[in-house]
Amino acid sequence: MDNVASESLVERTFQYQSSMPPLPVPSLEMSLSKYLNAVRPFACEDEFKATEDIVRKFQEGVGKELHHKLLQRAKTKKNWLEEWWLDAAYLEVRIPSQLNVNFGGPAPYLEHCWPPEEGTQLQRASISTWHTLQYWDLIRTERLPPQKSGKIVLDMDQFRMLFNTCKVPGVKKDSIRNYFRTEREGPCPSHLIVMCRGRIFTFDAVCDGQILTPPELLRQLSYVKECCEGEPEGDGVAALTSEERTRWALAREHLISIDPQHNNTILETIQSSLFVISLDETTTFSTPENYTSLTMEALTGNPTIRWGDKSYNSLSFADGTFGSTCDHAPYDAMVLVSMCWYLDQQIKDTEGKWRGSGTVRPVPHPEEMVFTVDEKVHSDIRHAKRQYYESTQDLQVVCYAFTAFGKAAIKQKNLHPDTFVQLAMQLAYQKMHKRPGSCYETAMTRKFYHGRTETMRPCTQEAVDWCKTMMDNTCDVDAKRKAMRLAFIKHNKLMSEAQEGNGFDRHLLGLYLTAKEEGQATPELFLDPLYAKSGGGGNFVLSSSLVGYTTVLGAVAPMVHRGYGFFYRIRDDRIVISISAWKSCRETDSASLFNSFCSSLHEMFHLATTSQL
Repeated sequence: MDNVASESLVERTFQYQSSMPPLPVPSLEMSLSKYLNAVRPFACEDEFKATEDIVRKFQEGVGKELHHKLLQRAKTKKNWLEEWWLDAAYLEVRIPSQLNVNFGGPAPYLEHCWPPEEGTQLQRASISTWHTLQYWDLIRTERLPPQKSGKIVLDMDQFRMLFNTCKVPGVKKDSIRNYFRTEREGPCPSHLIVMCRGRIFTFDAVCDGQILTPPELLRQLSYVKECCEGEPEGDGVAALTSEERTRWALAREHLISIDPQHNNTILETIQSSLFVISLDETTTFSTPENYTSLTMEALTGNPTIRWGDKSYNSLSFADGTFGSTCDHAPYDAMVLVSMCWYLDQQIKDTEGKWRGSGTVRPVPHPEEMVFTVDEKVHSDIRHAKRQYYESTQDLQVVCYAFTAFGKAAIKQKNLHPDTFVQLAMQLAYQKMHKRPGSCYETAMTRKFYHGRTETMRPCTQEAVDWCKTMMDNTCDVDAKRKAMRLAFIKHNKLMSEAQEGNGFDRHLLGLYLTAKEEGQATPELFLDPLYAKSGGGGNFVLSSSLVGYTTVLGAVAPMVHRGYGFFYRIRDDRIVISISAWKSCRETDSASLFNSFCSSLHEMFHLATTSQL
């Protein structure tokens, strides 16, 4: 009886899903007021007055009508945004997603028990894979505790998408196939995919109801490696996933048509697999202070040994370092961060070793899966690789640790660490480019049913005013201090409101899509030059996100050609930053922005030290 009682007290992963509150629709007046505040830093007086007129007309006319229709939609859907966001942000996008949409990043194990070391790849990969499979089992058996913000439960639906999930290309729109099931729901695929030298293998990660142990996984990975060593590379069909989406959809249709049953079975096996293990022959030369090479490989590595549409590709490099690349459509980075933080803690706690049984059961060898291909498929693969490498060679990435101080010192000054970094980024950009930088920061809306993200815009008028004081030698310390305090207050307020579902960007998107669905002309508000200039419609020059306060970091490509991707993690003693830019844009440079950012951090800390805020 006691066991039953104690079991009922344990919170299950998905037990609160049905009781999560619906995503709210903000008031039209509030959203438009916030929008005007957000565009103000990018406008001269005449431009701003013109935009004010456009907004007023919108609020009194078509905007009111669209808002009413959006409220009607919200009455029938617990999350009025969910389908729209998935389609508009991911599934309808036609540019290649592997480099432009996916997120990737370095694993932090090299900071403790797994420094780069030749000859350790397979042994470490078997242990990393075993811990990953334990995490899958935690979700499948619903023993992963629901995440909370204070006492508020957060939506866990995205955790269903980490394993057994794949995006499938469509000619006009992609789709997501999710094969994951909890134990209560029924059987769940338990096979893995291993890619090596352009070849594809599969084996079951469970034998007689038990997850394979690291020695058993090592045997399977060693078998794959031995099959590939000294042999010609495979066809590299996986490279097709790096292609423009419609082109990949058509190439996939042709691939199936050559040998429908056989080729479709292979595709289905890849799509339904737990995840992909990529055995990469690259050496990454990374350190705890310089993750650049590892981050670059995660984002731009060999396209023939990663399936760009899989929700999780675990990248295992020749020197025993690790990374990942993930399709962004089914979930946001915090899901992967949660798992990678778990892996890091487990690997650290066990000193990267396996202390269990060394017995290896007689499990079947991995099976190689070879597509039936023709000359057109070979031609499609060559084209995919060519466009992929042209794009990757244009990407510039730096990923360094700033070690002068971190969260502990910033909090001692009674300042919010994330806001501190964001304002330093604004100052760094404005010092470099002599203008305000429209900026997207991810705000999490998981307090609501199936909530994902809202946009928080850090380039506020208060932030711009403060940057001006910092760059003005005639301003005294007191003026700079007061301006910084106002910028902090404004940022913290906007972030809090966004997390409560009271941002404005998703609301405006909803109004835009309502008009589109109704067959109406695009409202003038969305055609106004200030809309795009301030970042609207995916035009932010700074695409940023706090990946968290753990050891896990990610990276993304810039949102626009003249922009930057700016991801960061904040530890007690350091801030680790990944910055991306396009080399073909002469205005931008990742390394210069990093240097400017570091000097801005020092300036801010000096200001906070000389005059406590």
